[in-house]
Amino acid sequence: MPGTAETVPGSAEAVPGSAEAVPASAEAVPGPAGAVPLLPARLRSPAAIAATALVAGGVAAAQDSVAASVLRGVLVLVVVACGLTDLERRVIPNRITGPAALLGLALGLALDPSGEPQRLLWAAMAGGFLLIASLANPAGMGMGDVKLVGVMGLFLGRSVVVAVLFALLASVATGVVIARRRGVRAARKTSLPLGPYLAVGAVVAAVVGDPLLHSYLHHM
Repeated sequence: MPGTAETVPGSAEAVPGSAEAVPASAEAVPGPAGAVPLLPARLRSPAAIAATALVAGGVAAAQDSVAASVLRGVLVLVVVACGLTDLERRVIPNRITGPAALLGLALGLALDPSGEPQRLLWAAMAGGFLLIASLANPAGMGMGDVKLVGVMGLFLGRSVVVAVLFALLASVATGVVIARRRGVRAARKTSLPLGPYLAVGAVVAAVVGDPLLHSYLHHM
């Protein structure tokens, strides 16, 4: 009969706006008014958050002062967010680096004011170095990388040198591996985001950067 539940156009199965028929699910909608979520999908799972917190705690525990523990523990949270965002979206958002820079300044002044001039100097030098490299090779790195390195300098001080060198060497090594496996032409066409390498470099520098620099300068 035309009035039965199976043939009524307004039934649950026929309504195009039902839960099964809506093409854009809650996961597909980025946010209010189409806003992109601040954190990448890789970092929004409980497991990823727990792993990041564990790494940050380990880095903080490896330091020899409260100031270094706080600064470098917080830095881990910043670089992981930036690195995963760059890996997923090929961008390092100002929404992360801007507040992180202000936070680094505030924490440095509050916890270690005497060391703040040195951290500012290294942030400027490291950021300036990457800015020159970015202008010379715009396809290789972007302004987001430059800003991230500046932020890293505010948290790491002179150890930012270790982080940048590690990131550059690791990215070059990856390019060499790709060239050997796929050919030089394929390697040139492969775009490698620098953010993840900077993130790993920052973690390495936060743990062993100071001893490495001390050993190097002591034996010069």
